[in-house]
Amino acid sequence: MTDTLESGAAVAKRRSADRAPADAERLRATLFDADGADRSLDVDAIDLASLSERKLLWVDVDIGDEDKHSAGADPLLTDLASRLGLGTDGRELLQELNGSARLQNFGEWFLVQVIAVESNGGLRFRGRGLAIICGDNFVVSIHRGPVEFIERLRDRERAETRIGSLSAEGFTASLLDWMVESYLHAVSDFEATVDRLEVTILARTVNPESLPELAKLRRGASRLRRMLAPHRHVFGALARPDFRPDETGVADKQFRALEQRFERAMDAVESTRELVMGSFELFTTRMAQRTNDTMRALTFATVLLGSLAMVAGALGMNFKAGFFDSGDMGFWTAIGSMIGVVLIAVGIARWRRWF
Repeated sequence: MTDTLESGAAVAKRRSADRAPADAERLRATLFDADGADRSLDVDAIDLASLSERKLLWVDVDIGDEDKHSAGADPLLTDLASRLGLGTDGRELLQELNGSARLQNFGEWFLVQVIAVESNGGLRFRGRGLAIICGDNFVVSIHRGPVEFIERLRDRERAETRIGSLSAEGFTASLLDWMVESYLHAVSDFEATVDRLEVTILARTVNPESLPELAKLRRGASRLRRMLAPHRHVFGALARPDFRPDETGVADKQFRALEQRFERAMDAVESTRELVMGSFELFTTRMAQRTNDTMRALTFATVLLGSLAMVAGALGMNFKAGFFDSGDMGFWTAIGSMIGVVLIAVGIARWRRWF
């Protein structure tokens, strides 16, 4: 018996030694214990038999860039699938993670794959694929590169939590809700950009560079919609009664609430296109107003110059009048009168705000 224990310990020790040092950074396992202390676990310490309704295991795996790691060749994922009892289906499935939105149910566990959005400013929206495996008292999240909302979730939970009292389905719904919220954050950034652009459009001088900015906004709105819209069938399937039925109906309520949250996010994303159209209409209105102001000023100048030309033409008529014998005095009097007419006309135009 002792020899058996020693050999088992030796195997575990050798397996830990053979594992790449970077695996510890790529995989983070957290055990949430509602009746005890939450703690981090090494992958070798994962024991599904020790889990209970008051304990929840969360394993977060960063499989890195696609150029550096592939799901099929990653021994970390293969070992994890074996430890979690995902079977052959699970091992094969982890080799096919492609970042597209999908949902698959395998009875004891299910996989949901979504795309979170990250905004780096300047309407640069980047999609981040996230796969979530939900089983009996354990949840696995797999992604390529860091996911912003997962880091925010970890930063928020600094002290002892009650997450262990959640079911695996409830924690999965929570992660998916964070994913939906990432789109709401992106919409907020989008709206802030639209507000800044509209302030520029409403400035005294219309910036002609606003049109390329509007085109950029339109592309950003389209990208957000293309990223979120494919999730409609995923969240719809999660909310159906035939998916993960249980006697209490708690999971069903959580997934229905999640679908409603998704629909609100979808409405917010749809509204971004309307915001762009509203900004474009504002831009065209300001350009039309600018054209009207220019035409008004040109019309005023034309009428004024035409009036002065008429006066000059009258003074140049070929007939004798005593006024024409006044010499230099008459000339400067005519010039002064014309200048006076110009000043009076300009004063009236400024008072009437013609330009």
